[in-house]
Amino acid sequence: MYPKKPPMGFNTWNTFGENINDEMIRQTADAMVEKGLLAAGYEYLVIDDCWSERKRDAVTDKIVPDKNKFPKGMKAVSDYVHSKGLKFGMYSCAGVRTCADYPGSYDHEFLDAKTFAEYGADFLKYDFCYKPEHAHGPLLYRRISMALQSSGRDILLSACNWGCDDVHDWIRSTGAGMFRSTGDISDNFVSFRDIFLSQVDNLKCSGYGCFNDIDMLTVGMHNRGNVAAAGCSDLEYRTEFALWCMAGAPLMLGCDVCSIDDTTLKLVTNPYLLRINQDAACRQMFTVHSECDNLRNVYARLLSENEIAILMTNLADDDCRLWFPFDELGLPVSAGKGLHLTDAFTGADAGVVKEYHYIPLKAHDCAVYLAKVVEV
Repeated sequence: MYPKKPPMGFNTWNTFGENINDEMIRQTADAMVEKGLLAAGYEYLVIDDCWSERKRDAVTDKIVPDKNKFPKGMKAVSDYVHSKGLKFGMYSCAGVRTCADYPGSYDHEFLDAKTFAEYGADFLKYDFCYKPEHAHGPLLYRRISMALQSSGRDILLSACNWGCDDVHDWIRSTGAGMFRSTGDISDNFVSFRDIFLSQVDNLKCSGYGCFNDIDMLTVGMHNRGNVAAAGCSDLEYRTEFALWCMAGAPLMLGCDVCSIDDTTLKLVTNPYLLRINQDAACRQMFTVHSECDNLRNVYARLLSENEIAILMTNLADDDCRLWFPFDELGLPVSAGKGLHLTDAFTGADAGVVKEYHYIPLKAHDCAVYLAKVVEV
């Protein structure tokens, strides 16, 4: 499957890790529908590592679900997820074992792809642990892609090799629909900040058909769950979500959607931010202005319908006033034009500005605008 827009959904890893089971997946599916997440575009429910038995079936050689966690089998779980209008995602690994030491798909790719198709999978996250040293990363991802394409079911391949082997140079050749380009995220400000900054120059490799995945979101986790690591404030989570949307990255929620708080739910379903992330043109973000050792930046993205998304960030640890001249955006004073700004967080009309924009920003905060070029 080659997605036209960044995939959106939920992945079990950040909150639940190995603590997954049939009931938890069904409850999550219910919550994604009841809380409006599916309606907002979050269509994939993905089960990450730790879902299987520790060994393959002795007779069939298939990976089989953990009989205690999933006593009714994985097809029953998939059927329930589909009954809610959601798409169902599975996990495996390019190595002999998964990252949590369960059976991987190395040298079993075609059998496993057929198994996932039998389960009714629509999505496969494919990790990169425990591969033999001689095994060539691009070949392993081409192999699983071919296996999925011959499985008889349309399954999106989410390649997760953490940015190894210059993945940006070859990942599109494998047929992957998205690719992890970083190490694992943790629930703290420095983690998501550094992940985002590490990929600004690589967003040119992301777009229609194959999107740069900068990992599952920690928005709304508040230091709970499998990747807890100090947690973030709501202001910091707001910045994280804005960065992911502006980058055009896949939006895979990692918080427990069954207990998601109102502030987080309002943020991740914000129609203006999602419009930026899901824009049909799939153009890359670019840096307009940079200060403070690359911690105070202004980014822009040219959207369809003649809109411009503008993100002003203060990723430093102290408050500031941040500005940028419109000439750096491509709008010189001599053009006789300005920008009509709409605040993407609130939807409020921020007025028409010309020549430059100048605002105060708290530490770790940001501002996002949807802009239209107008006569002034």
